[in-house]
Amino acid sequence: MNVAIVGASGAVGQEFIKVLQQVDFPVDNLKLFGSARSAGRKYAFRGNDYTVEELCDNDAFKGIDVAFVSAGGDTSKRFAEVITRHGAVMIDNSSAFRMDADVPLVVPEVNGDDALNAPRRIIANPNCTTIQMVVALAPINRLSEIKRVHVATYQAASGAGAAAMDELVDQARALSAGEQPKVERFAYQLAYNVIPHIDVFQDNDYTKEEMKMYYETRKIMHLPSIEVSATCVRVPVLRAHSEAIWVETAEPVSVEAAREAFSSAPGVVLIDNPAEKQYPMPLFAADCDPVYVGRVRRDISNERGLTFWAVSDQIRKGAALNAVQIAQYMLDKGCFRH
Repeated sequence: MNVAIVGASGAVGQEFIKVLQQVDFPVDNLKLFGSARSAGRKYAFRGNDYTVEELCDNDAFKGIDVAFVSAGGDTSKRFAEVITRHGAVMIDNSSAFRMDADVPLVVPEVNGDDALNAPRRIIANPNCTTIQMVVALAPINRLSEIKRVHVATYQAASGAGAAAMDELVDQARALSAGEQPKVERFAYQLAYNVIPHIDVFQDNDYTKEEMKMYYETRKIMHLPSIEVSATCVRVPVLRAHSEAIWVETAEPVSVEAAREAFSSAPGVVLIDNPAEKQYPMPLFAADCDPVYVGRVRRDISNERGLTFWAVSDQIRKGAALNAVQIAQYMLDKGCFRH
């Protein structure tokens, strides 16, 4: 496999390099791309150093099988034709193409086969919050179709990039020293605070992040009538997002059946023993691959309702790992045979 990473110097780009090494993805040749500012930087991969090239309108992607792209929506739109013109599959981490009818939006544990029909050779990686939620929803939906979802997210600083993580650390240090913290990456100080505002507000007073969860869940799960209402909150955690999720199913699903479904579901790890204080937390989910589920219980306000708690690393399953899993799924299905 000839592999390219676009946005190699960013937090997700760096995670692509790490994930490709850890999952032993078959990489024969690797090319790294970035902005003019990143060009020339060197990164190690499997014992060799690779230099970042500036992303340009040229034939640099000739011979590339798959390109993992995480450089922002504007860059993805501008260079999609450049990346795919010689046959490369572009797995894009931005929101640029997610809702395009001819671009599959894929989470392999949920709708992997959608990746096999990509007429533009572009596959979209969903939003991080949506990815971990649908991985957790899928086993319940197999028991009874989900009609309605309410979700409150508790999103780590990592969702806003490496600089945002640094800002949180710097703010905590400043406050501990009795100094005024700098606020640049968030609407307000994040340290010792929570901010119920991620992305821009829409006309309906939901944020763009919240509406992504609404639309993307419908597309991924092939449930055009599912109702999703989200409140997305930034919390002072460095890495790994958490979500409190309430679901209503067509027929009642018992807690026992739900736990069994979670236990056997791909990509899910059940940690659910409240008596022993065992439940998922971002403290232990950072740098890990699964979606961890716990606090599974009946929704006492709805006879067809369940509620549970899900935690997953936003940079891994919420971004780089999911993209690599898409490529691995396609590879296993013979999509890259020469």
